[in-house]
Amino acid sequence: MTQSADSSSPGSRTAGSGAPAEHIDVVIVGAGLSGVGAAYRLQTECPERSYAIIEARQSMGGTWDLFRYPGVRSDSDMFTLGYAFKPWRDSKVLADGGSILRYIKETAAEFGIDRRIRYGTKVVAADWSSETARWTVTLERTDEDGHRTPATVTCDFLYSCAGYYNYDQGHTPEFEGVDSFSGTVVHPQFWPEDLDHADKRVVVIGSGATAVTLVPAMAQSAAHVTMLQRSPTWIGSLPSRDRLADGIRAVLPAGAAHRVVRTKNILFTIGLYQFCRRSPKAARRVLTGLNKRIVKDDRLVADHLTPAYDPWDQRLCAVPDADLFKVLKTGAAEIVTDHIDRFVPEGIRLKSGRVLEADVVVTATGLQLLAFGGISPSVDGQPVELKRQFVWRGAMLTGVPNFAVCIGYTNASWTLRADLTSRLVCKVLNHMRENDYAAVEPTPTGALNERPLLDLASGYVQRSIDAFPRQGDKSPWKVRQNYVLDAASTLRTNLRRTLAPTPAAAVRRARAAEAERPREEAAR
Repeated sequence: MTQSADSSSPGSRTAGSGAPAEHIDVVIVGAGLSGVGAAYRLQTECPERSYAIIEARQSMGGTWDLFRYPGVRSDSDMFTLGYAFKPWRDSKVLADGGSILRYIKETAAEFGIDRRIRYGTKVVAADWSSETARWTVTLERTDEDGHRTPATVTCDFLYSCAGYYNYDQGHTPEFEGVDSFSGTVVHPQFWPEDLDHADKRVVVIGSGATAVTLVPAMAQSAAHVTMLQRSPTWIGSLPSRDRLADGIRAVLPAGAAHRVVRTKNILFTIGLYQFCRRSPKAARRVLTGLNKRIVKDDRLVADHLTPAYDPWDQRLCAVPDADLFKVLKTGAAEIVTDHIDRFVPEGIRLKSGRVLEADVVVTATGLQLLAFGGISPSVDGQPVELKRQFVWRGAMLTGVPNFAVCIGYTNASWTLRADLTSRLVCKVLNHMRENDYAAVEPTPTGALNERPLLDLASGYVQRSIDAFPRQGDKSPWKVRQNYVLDAASTLRTNLRRTLAPTPAAAVRRARAAEAERPREEAAR
């Protein structure tokens, strides 16, 4: 067993002054929902492996620590977005960001994961050595005063749990005349703590999950809120509390109740998705019918809540207790479907000629995708062209040994696939240990027909998906959007069939020579 990867370990060594770089068995990148879950699985199913979590920011939580805009919440139910091993005990189905962040921190503290996180540490580069079958990970550490220092660690396995969003930059189109606007323009990803929108006129540009969250939250104190969209999005209402789940939790122990409710919600989500994809016309009728019943305004539904695309061509937006529809009914908010001509001092002028007067404009215009938290792996010093690689089991990449990525579902809770992937990584690590392999790399046995990794028509996906690896047209190279099928097959997959190994014996001499090199240099 290698030394502990706890950042407080007295045996930890960093590159410099002739000392070998610190070696960690597994490096996890990202201390968000996925990274904490990955750490739990790793220390539970591979207890002999040392690990550390590398986190670029100064706090854990990922998305749920970064996003601070009004009303920020999950758009998936918490019984499936939460961990399988840690029951969600709150009554909220779609939980607010603060509750989710507390849940992540509580989980990390309960299982000692918080002691393995290295904050303010960014992965700058990662190079795989075929000679030693190890990663050299170049880091940049930033202290609370902003001082940066370089560092290096080596590891046997690199696991990116940083998601696929760019945390440093959101997507904001170029708006003509924005500099002439006399009010305030903000992006939800970088919400100012001191922004006061009370009694202000607010325009939210966008119609996705962020916009439908912001509008009812800001309408509580704003003078008026307008949601400005180029085209409608499919939106459905969910109860903020699951009464059936409450009843189940009242009679069963927490763990058993969590499993029952989780299973119920998984089956419902899959059933809804399959219904929408297989019977799009019927799904359109159901969704528009439900919205008409709530809003009681057929024209509003037809003009502003009925998209041209079919349900689940893009992700379906959920609103708790119809909160968006309620503020539309009271007049506290409205939806305008039009295109922006330009910003003017008093607000936004539309192509139709109407001017939306505003004191605050929120550009909820989407996120930017960034492959695997910005990690650009190289092999033997040569950069890997990610878009030419295929994804195996939704986790590992061709051409890149001992490297895995965490990619959640687009049609269900992110954590469902994230947890499966983490368990698969543990299965791979145990397979390597049992067979004395230093490395494994997924290798197709025949030609694959490539498809985009994320099969969504959403703008944020289409803008960047060409830079991502591809999925194939058959298992195990096809990234399915079905948890039941994945749960039944992922952990039963025959690793020998599709993972090409490197025996440990083939690299032992090179590793020994690498370990001696700093000592020889110091002796000189």
